[in-house]
This record gives sequence, structure tokens and C-alpha cells, in this order.
Amino acid sequence: MRQIEDYVRSLGLDAYLVGGAVRDELLGLNWKDADFLVPGVNTGGLRARLAPYGRVDDLVVADRLVGVRFHPRDARIRKLTPAGIEFAPPRKEVSTGPGRHDFEIVADPSLSVEDDMRRRDFTVNAMARRLETGELVDPLGGRADLAARRLRTVSPQSFREDPLRLVRALRFVSQLSFEPDEELLAQMREEAPAVKLVSGERIGGGLASDGMGELSKLLLGSEPARALRLARETGVLVELLPEFERAVGFDQESRYHDLTVDEHTFAVVQAAADRGFSLAVRLAALFHDLGKPHVAWRGRDERLHYYAKPGFADRGHDQVGADLAADALLRLRYPNLLRQRVVRIVRRHMFQPGKGDALRARRFLRRNGDELAFELMDHKQADLLGKRGSGGEPPPVAELDALARFRKVVEQERSSPHRLRDLAVDGNDLIRVGFRPGPQLGRILHELLDAVVEDPALNTRDGLLTRAKERL
Repeated sequence: MRQIEDYVRSLGLDAYLVGGAVRDELLGLNWKDADFLVPGVNTGGLRARLAPYGRVDDLVVADRLVGVRFHPRDARIRKLTPAGIEFAPPRKEVSTGPGRHDFEIVADPSLSVEDDMRRRDFTVNAMARRLETGELVDPLGGRADLAARRLRTVSPQSFREDPLRLVRALRFVSQLSFEPDEELLAQMREEAPAVKLVSGERIGGGLASDGMGELSKLLLGSEPARALRLARETGVLVELLPEFERAVGFDQESRYHDLTVDEHTFAVVQAAADRGFSLAVRLAALFHDLGKPHVAWRGRDERLHYYAKPGFADRGHDQVGADLAADALLRLRYPNLLRQRVVRIVRRHMFQPGKGDALRARRFLRRNGDELAFELMDHKQADLLGKRGSGGEPPPVAELDALARFRKVVEQERSSPHRLRDLAVDGNDLIRVGFRPGPQLGRILHELLDAVVEDPALNTRDGLLTRAKERL
């Protein structure tokens, strides 16, 4: 990112690279957020200095003007910074209540860089590097904490000032392998209920420049299970996701599991992370078994069961879990398409590969579509890897092998017709032989597809038109 720094330096501003960019730079990572602090210049001055070089927009945080977002006219720099470059004077944030909006932002160009660092969240983010000289400003020992992978808050009020920082701390545990110190953990326990004050967009749906909230980033980290356990132990988990309340410590009393629902969930999320599965799969892993405590019933074998059975449970845990996931993801403002995919994975996660033959694979693709079919298999793999037998046995190798064989067959059958667009005829062909546009036309096309899935050899234009005419 030296090109961005060189460009900013050329603007004649005494700018400092701040926050996560400095942290990531010291960790040897590429930084993404182009955020700069400019002491000695107010927001109006920044606008005037930058206007000759591109478009300048107001930078608003919590309904308050805190700086500017600059979109350079230079196409090369604009390509490197599609969300723009943030410039701000030093500021203080003074809490006036318990919520994120209950504080005052005091921007004052006369404040020092050190003053600005002290209003940030964690010491590892409270560092700045002056572009002109390369000087590192580190008033709170962030560099030493970074070297020790230690996570400390800037002040005892950090979480109170912005409760989103509770989830961000957990995200750093997962994403950057930080170890919270005891004081931070104590602060988390005390302030855990405040996480309910944070808007859903900031936790899940994402108001950040990369479009992802803190929970998504936590799940996409390399150690989400460790972060989720810390969330449980500090009380943040249930405050953030009340859907977990019944699952914590719930003994499944099953020959297939010796783990409680929450520990199994964490293991499945970790298995999905270890294999680089999608965010949809990781979110589904988080919710897939949360319905179990809601539907559990005891059978004649004296064990608990979680599927629907007349007189015992109206719905299975997969159905209830899908509802819990839908409610939680809506509350956290996840995008509709992602929410729908997660809910479908949770609802269908109990599928069985069976013999794994080609017909079953085509039916599986027909029902789910290509993307969801492979995400279901990813989730199933993570789910199996997160299991331990009642005697502590390792994950079920035979089931994992069967799933791997089924995946290969599904991959092979992707070239077989299993979507409407794969048919040798379309709606226009049927209209030409006498059908009218409308619901019946759609039903006939789906019936033809069902027949072709059963026997791909039927997918010929003449053969399908003949079958369709029989319905006229």
C-alpha cells in the first residue's frame, strides 16, 4: 500500500496512518482500510485542501460529522481505494449514556495524536505512523501487546463507550489469535448485556467498508471456536444470540454425541473454518442444532431424540433450528439472499447420502441447485467432524467416507440435466405446440425436468415435446 501512502504524502498534509492499518502492517499483513489522521486542520480545512484533487464527501459516524471521505481523481489510486480514503482531525469521544449513540464526538485540530489514540478501542489499534518521518506514535504500549498477541482495552470504559467492541474483541481472538488479558475479560463480563444495544447491521449485516459485520468476521477467522467459548464464558454469547440460551450445557444423551449442544456447535464451526467453507456454511453451523433443546423427547431406549414424531414432537430440530436462524439473521440484518441460504442449509442439513448413486445425486442437485447442494455437503462434512461418540470415539470415518464418495458422484452428475435451463425444450417450444402461458406451462416444464432427472436419455427435443403433448 505504499502507493497510497506516497499519494497522500504528495497532497501536502501532515498525515498519520492510524488504527488497524498500523496494526496489520506491524503484523506483516496487507492493510485494507485507508484511514488517516491529520492534526492541526479541521474538517472544513481538509475539504478545502482535498477538493482540487477529487470528490470530497462528509464522513459521518453515529450521525455526527467526524471528517471527510476522499475519492481521488487519480484513477490508479481510486482503483486501490474503491471505498475512498478517510481523513479526520483528532477527536475525543465522550460517553453520555449506555448506547453507541449516547456520546459526543469532539473534533479538535489542536488535540494531539496521542489524545486521539486514547479514545480508541484496544491498545493494538491505538497506534499511528507519521507518513513524513515514519515515526510510530504508541502512547499505550500497543506494539508490545501486539508482539505478545495480548488484547487490552484502552480504558475501563471502552466497552461502555461502544458495546460493539465486545464482539470486535472476540473477532480479534478468532481472526488474529489474540489472548485477552484478565482485565479485559472482567470488563466483558460486566458489560455483556450492553451488546443488545448495538444495531444489527454493525454486528452481522455489515456497515463496514468491506460489507461485513463483526460476527461475520469472527466466523471467517481461523479460531472461531475459541472466540465462541470466550463469548459463552463472559456472557456475551447469550446476550448476542439468545437462541443459544437453551443450548449451553445441554446434554444430548445420544450414542452419537458425547458433546453438549454448544460444544458440538463450536466444533462444527471450527471444522468449517479449518476447511475454508463459505460464510453461509459457517453461519449454518452456528445454528444447525439449536433447535434440539426445543424438541427433545425421550424414547423407549431412554435416550433423547430430536426428530418429529406424532405425540412427542410436532417438528424436528432441523425445522425449529431453521426458524431460529431466520429470526436471528433478520434481527442482525443479514442480506436476504445469504439469510435464505443459511436457513435452507439448516433446514436440510439432515440429508443422507444413502448409496450415493447417480440418480440420488441428480435428485439432490435438482432439489437444491448446484451452490446449495455443495454447501449442504460442506456442512455435513463439518457436522460429522464435530461429532464424538458417547465413549469419546473420533468422528465417524465410515460416514465421512460415504459423504466423500457422494460428493464425487454429485460432481460427476453436474453435467447431467437437472435444471430447467438444461432441458432440450423451453416454454416457447411448448407454446408453439399449443400450450398457453401460465401456471400450467410451468408445471409441465417441471414434470419434464423430473422425468429427465430420472433418466437423462429422455432429454431430447422430440421426445420431450411428445411427452408434453400428451398433457394437452
